[in-house]
Amino acid sequence: MTVGIGVGLSRFPFAGAQGYWEWVQMCEESAVDSIWQTDRLVSAEPMLECLAAMAALAGATRRIRFGMNVASIALRDPLVTAKQCATIDFLSQGRLVPAFGLGSALGMDYKATGTNTRRRGKKADEALELVRRLWQEDSVDFDGEFFQYDKACISPKPYSAHLPLWIGGSSEVAMRRVARYGTGWIGGLDSPEQAGIMVRGIKSALLETGRQIDDDHYGASFSFRFGHAEEPVAQRAVKALQQRLGKDPGPFLVIGDAAAIVARIQGYIQAGCSKFVLLPIASDDRDVMIQTQRLIDEVLPAF
Repeated sequence: MTVGIGVGLSRFPFAGAQGYWEWVQMCEESAVDSIWQTDRLVSAEPMLECLAAMAALAGATRRIRFGMNVASIALRDPLVTAKQCATIDFLSQGRLVPAFGLGSALGMDYKATGTNTRRRGKKADEALELVRRLWQEDSVDFDGEFFQYDKACISPKPYSAHLPLWIGGSSEVAMRRVARYGTGWIGGLDSPEQAGIMVRGIKSALLETGRQIDDDHYGASFSFRFGHAEEPVAQRAVKALQQRLGKDPGPFLVIGDAAAIVARIQGYIQAGCSKFVLLPIASDDRDVMIQTQRLIDEVLPAF
């Protein structure tokens, strides 16, 4: 089982584009496996649009892979999304890692746009089936509850003959969705224990669908900071996550030294995960660079 450690961003922590590209170049020149962008369309905080960011990364890098963690497929048109992903993968020569989920029903993307969340799971299932088929088939007919396609097709196809389709979510419904459509699972706010439940549940659901997912295609995400819990930036991160979750955020982030971060990764590995998206908790350009460089120097060599 190959362990891959990527880094991700939620809010945009840089003062401008130059700082972001310097960070990307640092990742590109290191052993970082991949770069990930959180998806949030409506936000008072600066947030990059994830598919546009993927396209920019395709042109700015040559080695590193990149993905969205995770794009809300129920808010997106499947034909446009399939075309965008295929284009990005084609131009990057197979380095895109598409990852989709529902997005929170309580999130501002749904509320601010008046989008009905009723049966959004069914809509997401139809969209995922269409995206997968558009990547692989020359002509797609579909008559669903939300989408009706008549001989739809895209070209060029993705560079990867079997473009991966990672799916997020932390419910029994998500387990079944991954087993039906996914080639991998990426966790969001899951403790190692919760991630283990998801991995076992997906593998059980795969027995019913008759499909297979590689053992190293299960992933986890968490925020990290080299430092102390008393730091203002750390306190803000803990408070924000506590308000969002309504419970102790400790299992979902790590603030401490390299040993603490390594131990958390090992906990997820024991639960069955081998791919990781680590999000630096940082205050500004310089802080992001320091946190990421320490991850590269002090954590990655352990794996």
